[in-house]
Amino acid sequence: MRYDAEATRQRIFQAATAEFAEHGLAGARIDRIAAAAQANKQAIYLYFGGKEKLFGQVVRAKMDEICHAVTLDPRALPESVGLLFDWYAEHPELIRLLLWESLETDGDRIEGGEERLQFYRGNVDGLLEAGLEDRETAQDWLFTILGLVAWNFSVPQLRRLILDEADQERAIARRRAIVVDLARTLAERAEAAAGR
Repeated sequence: MRYDAEATRQRIFQAATAEFAEHGLAGARIDRIAAAAQANKQAIYLYFGGKEKLFGQVVRAKMDEICHAVTLDPRALPESVGLLFDWYAEHPELIRLLLWESLETDGDRIEGGEERLQFYRGNVDGLLEAGLEDRETAQDWLFTILGLVAWNFSVPQLRRLILDEADQERAIARRRAIVVDLARTLAERAEAAAGR
């Protein structure tokens, strides 16, 4: 049977994503990743250079995935925010990875930091083109929009407690509607400001 290096890399990467999302960088174990990936530990070090580098690459890849899957279109902000919400609902591991990243790594030296910065600057530029009055306001709006979406998946226990909703699908649908409505309000405010 021929060894397929790329398939092994992909299995390791998928196993590492699940392991890091569940346990964080400090709590993740290379032996569990290797077992889940049906690979040996040496392959992880060979392909990824160790646990810290693997964690950084996993977060970077998930960020790349969302950056290519959803674009915040300032001309269709409510719809874009709805798509972003849907993406996070389908991929809650990204929120967990970002939370672990903030707790366990040096925030000034994150894997793919420059690419993320450029992506977010592009979103800010789009909001400016849509009529927001200055860069700081556009930055604040982007951060607020991302927070409105991400918070729903960052603390699911609070969502359950506050919404007092046994049906979690219904609770998520309620939250999506509220977040999209708030994005609509922000977009209308930007349009009104641009018209002045």
